[in-house]
Amino acid sequence: MPDPVGHVGSGPPTYDAEPTALPPADPDALADLVADTVLEGAQYGACTLRAVSVRGDSARYRGEPRRDALLTARFGTGEDALVLVAMATGARATPGAHRAAAEACRWIGRAVGRSQARLAEDIRAGRRGDLKSGLHRLTDRSLGRLRASAAEQGVEPEEYTASLRCLLLPADPECRTRVFFGVGPGGLFRLRDGEWQDIEPRVAETAGEPVVGFGSPPHETPEGDRLTMDLGITTPPSPYEPAPRPPRAPFRFRASVARPGDTLLLCTDGLAEPLRGEPELAAHLTTRWSTPEPPGLATFLVDSQVRVKGYADDRTAAAVWEA
Repeated sequence: MPDPVGHVGSGPPTYDAEPTALPPADPDALADLVADTVLEGAQYGACTLRAVSVRGDSARYRGEPRRDALLTARFGTGEDALVLVAMATGARATPGAHRAAAEACRWIGRAVGRSQARLAEDIRAGRRGDLKSGLHRLTDRSLGRLRASAAEQGVEPEEYTASLRCLLLPADPECRTRVFFGVGPGGLFRLRDGEWQDIEPRVAETAGEPVVGFGSPPHETPEGDRLTMDLGITTPPSPYEPAPRPPRAPFRFRASVARPGDTLLLCTDGLAEPLRGEPELAAHLTTRWSTPEPPGLATFLVDSQVRVKGYADDRTAAAVWEA
């Protein structure tokens, strides 16, 4: 039996460790109910996947639905298959937050599934530029569907939206390229040689270990001509045009090559914030996840629920252990 859910830090959290109140149910919309916890796992190629989405202590206490959504899916067969992990978080304090998150995962899942063959080929060939631009388009289209849904429901786009963070894992055992992409807050971490590395890409950053064929275009031609220029000068809006909309959250992308023994962790803000803010949690997970064998599903669930006072949001995480 796994250990009971514990805590780290200065003291126990205020809320109970186990669920208390269920969200209200509409008898004519039972499909809208969200399970307290979703747990998933798989093994493909050189990696073992564990994924979980858990309702936060605050939502459990108040009887609110989990705002986080998790989708894990395999597209294709054999060594050409591609595993997608998608996680989304609906906007805080909005009634349809859980629906927006689930819809975002479904749309990106459909888009990736329909492009699986091309994406798998680009990952194996190391076509970083094609991957980044293609996944950016798929993400924009998926989040655009949310804006269309908001319009259909007669609500503002910011009331029916979600962050979206995804991981692509090729089933080919000879390919160790791992691709992260998404929009919105959260965390991307790597446990290597007993230490956590925060590898969340900054805006416009092209990070990761060298991948064959991956490389950013030069800032200028061999003749010295600049390819891009941004002086940071804003143009005042015309009085005859509507005011510009607030800028969208930036697209984030990272493609890197995993080493044997690495553990890659993708998570929503509910786990990213305490992992960054509480050293004891990072130390605890280092001890738990540095073993040669990946944890079983039940053990991973317990590990991901270790609580920290002051952090009570939903937690969604996907961890990949490299053989």
